[in-house]
Amino acid sequence: MISTVLTDRVRVFLNRFRHRLWVKPLLVCLLSIAVAFVAKLADGTELVEIAPKVSSASIEALLSVMASSMLVIATFSVGSMVSAYASAANTATPRSFILVVADDASQNALSTFVGAFIFSIVALTAVKNDYFQTAGLFILFLLTTFIFGMVIFTFVRWVDRIARLGRMATTIEKVEKAAADALTRRRNTPHLGGVSVRPQARGRAVYAANVGYVQYINIAAMQRWAKKNEVRVVIAALPGTFATPNRPLAYISGAEQTEIDCTCVAESFQIGDTRLFDDDPRFGLVVLSEIAGRALSPAVNDPGTAICIIGTLVRLFTLWGEPAAVDDKPAPECDRIEVPHVCVQDMFDDAFTAIARDGAGVVEVAVRLQKALESLASSGDGDIRAAAEYHGRLALKRSQKVLDIEEDLQAVQDAAKYAESAASSNT
Repeated sequence: MISTVLTDRVRVFLNRFRHRLWVKPLLVCLLSIAVAFVAKLADGTELVEIAPKVSSASIEALLSVMASSMLVIATFSVGSMVSAYASAANTATPRSFILVVADDASQNALSTFVGAFIFSIVALTAVKNDYFQTAGLFILFLLTTFIFGMVIFTFVRWVDRIARLGRMATTIEKVEKAAADALTRRRNTPHLGGVSVRPQARGRAVYAANVGYVQYINIAAMQRWAKKNEVRVVIAALPGTFATPNRPLAYISGAEQTEIDCTCVAESFQIGDTRLFDDDPRFGLVVLSEIAGRALSPAVNDPGTAICIIGTLVRLFTLWGEPAAVDDKPAPECDRIEVPHVCVQDMFDDAFTAIARDGAGVVEVAVRLQKALESLASSGDGDIRAAAEYHGRLALKRSQKVLDIEEDLQAVQDAAKYAESAASSNT
């Protein structure tokens, strides 16, 4: 389990770089410079005797075309990506921006265009200074042709991608995937590599040094510290919790707690200004709820998007209710770190409260919400069933306060009665 936790830490570290637009272009630029000089290696081999002679003028012409066009295409791609990012933030929610920026296809396209530009500039300079001989020019010609073809393929593929990137459906798909990944990880490791919380005195509290959201907890480092000091650590702030200097992050129990330096425990909590999707399964639900809330606002008036979000939330909670994956040989856990479960009721509050409130007066949304909650109330998971039944009753009360037309209210009540009867027959 400790190795799994360490792997998880590497995953979080790499995901931080995925959200930086400059990382991939920088790596590709370095690679393109290296590739431009790879052709020189052929001049010292037997390829000199068999390689066909390629005119340096033809290579210069090809590289000149690539150099002049790639900078324009790269500039155009950046402008298109910025427009797509702004569209996603304005039509969906600003919290989805980080997922749109991390789009692999767009980053790969930008990296390809910039890398081809750098390659053409470096190679063109080398050719004009007679750096390559016959074999080197032949290899450079092959490399240039290959890169030119790759640029064309990438551009055609990227145009199709950028046309969809800022659309609502694409943004919802990205948020759903991020939420599903986080839910799956937490379902499979409900205690983040630790153990469940035992009913006992919590002990000495450890507080945050600054204000922000808990983004990641280094369970492995905390386990090593707890084992060294022969204590137990009870986590009080899961990823997504808003940490303040007067709110405990964890509790230390065992040994002489007052004599132990707990700095390592506090430093094991990565705290930032915003919530992240990676280890915070509730954040994805919050973002989806925000998208539905904006769609139901009078300025947008798009109940279809809200209905789409309701279906997405049903899929996510169905995923959460599936059995956790079990390894054939479970590794030893971080047995000194106690981590609480994610509360299902809190997850339902994040997902459905805003939709039920803003969609209470929209009959098609209210009816679909009752049907969705009925589906979840039929789940074999007791926590999901109880939360779904509670939110079904709460959504009905909100609709009764808002709907004025008797037929509309009757439709919602009929859906709620069907949901209640289905849930009772299931139990």
